[in-house]
Amino acid sequence: MTTQHSTVGTPIRVLLADDQPLLRMGFRLILEGEPDLEITGEASTGSEAVRLAAELAPDVVLMDVRMPQGDGIEATRQITASGSSARIIILTTFDLDEYAFAGLQAGASAFLLKDVAPEELVHAVRVVASGDAVVAPRVTQRLLETYVRSLPSAHSTRVPDRRLVELTPREREVLEAIAEGLSNAELAGRFFLSEATIKTHVRRILTKLDLRDRVQAVVYAYENGIVVPGPAH
Repeated sequence: MTTQHSTVGTPIRVLLADDQPLLRMGFRLILEGEPDLEITGEASTGSEAVRLAAELAPDVVLMDVRMPQGDGIEATRQITASGSSARIIILTTFDLDEYAFAGLQAGASAFLLKDVAPEELVHAVRVVASGDAVVAPRVTQRLLETYVRSLPSAHSTRVPDRRLVELTPREREVLEAIAEGLSNAELAGRFFLSEATIKTHVRRILTKLDLRDRVQAVVYAYENGIVVPGPAH
């Protein structure tokens, strides 16, 4: 199976941003072992990550959350605000980390634990580069629920986003289902539609709400009270 990338035969260009040289070396060894992945540069600070993202135009940035000279969250915010097409994967030590949530809010497409298995790391880079899917949707959902549940008044005081009225009733239903962490295949099964039709719905939702990808759609749904987390288990 080939990767879904912009140009057939063009490797996915990855920028590594972490202040620990050993970790960068480990990620480099794993990713450069794949014929379709290429390390385009390494950064050890947040400000360096922002500069190299602009200079090297990577497809994916592996971004540590805790770095000197501008942490990974601020670097993520600056890179996404610059209009860069780079997809950012936040690297974190804990799966229920407030920094991971802040990273998703800042525009990251996914987060991974630093002790991720090599094959999961490779898969995540490919999936995020394709722009088509959510990495570890259940984990992302759990992170969001935990964070949103700690802010019980978040929805009662929020003014609804005016862009929501742009969605059709079906698109609103699909957005709610995306926020549950459902894949395209699962969405197709729920709504008795083809995956191609689901992809069209997802693309229209992202366009109307001005969102980068599905993970941003999940964050948006939680932030705007479209999905309200259930009671903690």
